[in-house]
Amino acid sequence: MTAQPAPSATPEVDDSPAARATSARLGALIEQEIDAAGGWLPFSRFMGLALYAPGLGYYSAGAAKVGRHPSGGSDFVTAPELTPLFAQALARPVAEVLADGGTTILELGGGSGRLACDLLLALEELDALPARYLLLEVSADFRERQAATLARLAPHLADRVAWLDTLPERIDGVVLGNEVLDALPVELVVRDGSGWLTRGVARHAAGLRFADRPSTTQIARLADDSVRAVAQLPDGYLTEVHPAVRGLVATLVSRMSNASAMLMIDYGFPASEYYHPQRAGGTLMAHRRHRSSLDILAVPGLQDLTSHVDFSAVADAAADVGGAVIGYTSQASFLIDCGIAGLLRGDAADPAGWAPQAAALQILLSEAEMGELFKVIAIARRPRNLTGFGRTNRVDSL
Repeated sequence: MTAQPAPSATPEVDDSPAARATSARLGALIEQEIDAAGGWLPFSRFMGLALYAPGLGYYSAGAAKVGRHPSGGSDFVTAPELTPLFAQALARPVAEVLADGGTTILELGGGSGRLACDLLLALEELDALPARYLLLEVSADFRERQAATLARLAPHLADRVAWLDTLPERIDGVVLGNEVLDALPVELVVRDGSGWLTRGVARHAAGLRFADRPSTTQIARLADDSVRAVAQLPDGYLTEVHPAVRGLVATLVSRMSNASAMLMIDYGFPASEYYHPQRAGGTLMAHRRHRSSLDILAVPGLQDLTSHVDFSAVADAAADVGGAVIGYTSQASFLIDCGIAGLLRGDAADPAGWAPQAAALQILLSEAEMGELFKVIAIARRPRNLTGFGRTNRVDSL
């Protein structure tokens, strides 16, 4: 998503009867799970159902999600949707990995397919096409959109693309994730005295509500480990911990060959900034029609739920299975180091085409937009240098 507005109440949206019916069915499913679990679900389970319940969740129910404007039914816009310059810049470090023995690109998610399409076209220009471009995509709707995008913009490269239902057992090349980690389910924890409560979801006469219970030993230890860089947090401090992110990163790194590298792009902070005492309400947010909301439990399945990424947790998960962070920096620094400004100058002879690309570049690079909030982290199983981290490398901040 681009720079996020101040949160508001749940945006008023004139949902179709079909959308309301889907949300109602998902709400009923969540209530059934709450009842079956004894009256309380951890928030991670609620978030997982709200986003990924088959046929009902936000990412699996078939509605449009990604786009430039809410009038088209979209809820947010990602960097690849703004301009092909994003993928063209990203192609440079990707090509370096492929030239060093990698054979495939594995993209997690994929949205509309614009990143895959623009990246393949850029790699073709660099004479660095992968043998295969694999898309791990859980949404049938997104798969259809991705296939349509490729057929429209790069039909001659479509035969290199394949879709996966599960992670491959071996990864030999580049792993890409653009705004993937922020959409993985999180655990909500609340500081209580010297310990932690876990915030979950319960039923109430007026609908779903938050409810706290003592944390399990596992969650309490994870919370203590996550906030280790912070001397003291006040009682009532609410935040997120990220077992799903840690699990995914560890699995990916454990399956990567020595020729592979992972590039994850998302909004977030190192632990010392994530768990700052002044960030007492956490980072969890709902997104709908390009507006943000704190009404997290409303209209399940009809709004995106996201949390900022704890990049220190990502680094720890990689280290646990023999990987290491080889680069960590802001999106602005990464793209500039990849030469994105020079790519824009190449279009300056066409003012009509140059102006919107310049505006998109401003969003990608500005500290007030995506430039600083979004970070890029690179992980490998052996030391190596990649374009993108030559100007600034903040690995030591993790």
